[in-house]
Amino acid sequence: QVQLVESGGGLVQAGGSLRLSCAASGRTFSNAAMGWFRRAPGKEREFVAAINWTGGSRNYVDSVKGRFTISRDNAKSTLYLQMNSLKPEDTAVYYCAARRHWVWTQNPAEYDVWGQGTQVTVSS
Repeated sequence: QVQLVESGGGLVQAGGSLRLSCAASGRTFSNAAMGWFRRAPGKEREFVAAINWTGGSRNYVDSVKGRFTISRDNAKSTLYLQMNSLKPEDTAVYYCAARRHWVWTQNPAEYDVWGQGTQVTVSS
């Protein structure tokens, strides 16, 4: 069983940057597609970005395209989310997730393992 631990969240001013990390442990990580999701206060969980197991295919929600970049280092079993030009509406708890398939999906129900989340707060 893969275990995921997020880090890198915090408080940042609008226009600033953060890099989230998601460290995986346990069973193999390199064959799993990975994703980032977020949940803002009072809102449903939202897909943010996903990446296949090779890193060659990535997908983003429209609201973060051009600002966020998802990447992974399979040698380090770590997933990243570089977030630039942050906006107050990016404020949320961010979760990483892994699925037992090499292709990404935007559907959270198709992910098998979740981290505990890391808070990102963007002040205006």
